Amino acid sequence: MTDTLPVLPDCPAVLQIPVRAALRGLPAGTQRVAAAVSGGADSAMLALATAHAARGLGLDLVLFHIHHGLQMQADDWSAHVEALGRLLGVPVMQARVRVPGDTGKGIEAAARQARYEALAGLARQAEVGHILLAHHQDDQAETVLLRLLRGTGLEGMAAMAECTRRDGLCYVRPWLAVPRTAIRQAAADFADALGWHPVEDPTNTDARYTRAAVRAQLKPVLDARWPGWQAIVARHARHMAEAAQVLAEVAQADLAALDFSQRDASFSLAAWRGLSPARQAHVLRYWLAGQGLPMPSDARLAELARQLRQLHALGHDRNLRMPHAGRVIACVCGRVLLLS
Repeated sequence: MTDTLPVLPDCPAVLQIPVRAALRGLPAGTQRVAAAVSGGADSAMLALATAHAARGLGLDLVLFHIHHGLQMQADDWSAHVEALGRLLGVPVMQARVRVPGDTGKGIEAAARQARYEALAGLARQAEVGHILLAHHQDDQAETVLLRLLRGTGLEGMAAMAECTRRDGLCYVRPWLAVPRTAIRQAAADFADALGWHPVEDPTNTDARYTRAAVRAQLKPVLDARWPGWQAIVARHARHMAEAAQVLAEVAQADLAALDFSQRDASFSLAAWRGLSPARQAHVLRYWLAGQGLPMPSDARLAELARQLRQLHALGHDRNLRMPHAGRVIACVCGRVLLLS
């Protein structure tokens, strides 16, 4: 840091404190961090809070902006983020991406995937290992609702984690307990003081998009009937994360007790049969996840468990050959394993 840096605008403690705590928790030797900035109110205030915290801790900060090209205003948003960087005395790095429209997963998922790939590319250029994201308490609550409606499992109900590892990077979310109202008030004060106004992404209020539909159609009803519901639902996510961690530890111990082999990732069918049905299913999920495979549907998993139970009773190992995600689940000489 140098003495020529501009004086930073004020930033409320409610935004600064969690960011400072997150930065202090980074590995020793960390010298530079990044913040992802779209130009909206949330990410702009994250940039401000991180600029304060990074300067106080002697860290370098760079802002990452992804140009999706999905909106006519995208070029203006890029220039807007550059202007924010100048106000804060922080460099801005940008990447342009093309969002494919034929992935079969929807435009929201495709844009998210393209964004993460671009952020990883910028991180390599900037030699950054940690990227801060502006997800807040309201985002967390919306994520829990969406995952509940999609029928996700316990880990999914934990929603977003404070630190998520992806592509060799750690994505840090210091604001999961900070309400949107505090962030928007800070953005309004920032605009009044400096004349820099955050951009408004029209997709955030376009009910054709799933998350926007929750905000436009479901949120008003919840606000009217259960004021402060976001904090309650976000607390539920924290409890689900703790429960998921406990179950992961149980599954890890169960798998080890099944005479698990690191050499071929196989386990004893007879020992698996000694578990309760619920733990049988859970350790199968844990085993598949440990091999980097996606989760089967509930019906598919139930069928696998049924075949494994029947297989042990009849002793016909050769009868089990269940394809899954490009591999084959099989049983050979009383050992359950994956074949190529």
